[in-house]
Amino acid sequence: MLGFALSKVGLFPSGTRADLSNLVIYVFMPCNVFSSFTKGLTPDMLLQGLTILLAASGLQLLAFLLNKVLYRKIPPERQVILKYTTMVNNAGFMGLPVLGAVYGSAGVFYGSIFLIPVRIVIWTAGISMFTKVDRGTSIRKMLTHPCMLAVFAGFAYSFAPFDFPGFLYDAIKWIGETTRVLPMMIVGSILSEVRVREVVDKTCLYFSFVRLIAIPAIMFGALFIIKPEPLLIGVAVLMAAMPSPIISVLFAEKYGKDKEFASKTVFVSTLLSIITLPLIATALNWLFPV
Repeated sequence: MLGFALSKVGLFPSGTRADLSNLVIYVFMPCNVFSSFTKGLTPDMLLQGLTILLAASGLQLLAFLLNKVLYRKIPPERQVILKYTTMVNNAGFMGLPVLGAVYGSAGVFYGSIFLIPVRIVIWTAGISMFTKVDRGTSIRKMLTHPCMLAVFAGFAYSFAPFDFPGFLYDAIKWIGETTRVLPMMIVGSILSEVRVREVVDKTCLYFSFVRLIAIPAIMFGALFIIKPEPLLIGVAVLMAAMPSPIISVLFAEKYGKDKEFASKTVFVSTLLSIITLPLIATALNWLFPV
């Protein structure tokens, strides 16, 4: 709401939003990911990390299967957008701040692991939906993404025989804490520039139901049967419930796809997620208190 209001009165222009988005992706979020790792990871934490990694991989398999059946009646030029945003959501930008607010640093830690398969899909199967890409380039972009580097650095630091000076570690942690605020303000600023009547259509509403309700419901059902730790259920379901990613618009614009429709899916699903995410988080905390 603050980002929305500041944008409306001219204090949060698009140029500022672009600069802050870069800071979030390249500085603030990697610091948040790194500080979520703790010294002396226990075997139990590693096992839970493996569990959340398998859940994230299962989500990608689910998206692949859903793409085979859900969008057959949709025009081909829109199918590519819908299939991509079914496989890749906005967990990398919105997910970690939401997890940090709901579950603290433990949520960010497991959320960072959850994102590993997502980032692999973004730069491999995902981008191949828009254009042919060189395999080496895709792997390099995936491995050198700032948040992936932060995961590698965090794991290494967890087992390192030394500690950072307190002031340095605190600085990294405090910088990372800004991700609980800035990404949400950026989303609010984006929403302020779109007229609702011009973007809402049946296809976007149908997709939003799939993205925000059906997919997390399936994830919840699968984990309810397996019964991992409550924290893992909460992390996996919330990450599965994130809206369409902004990167879909960037890819559509860069590779000559329907960027207007991509923008619609981002706007509608993000706007509705303001309602669905708090409801899902509340239900999870009621059913599986951490």
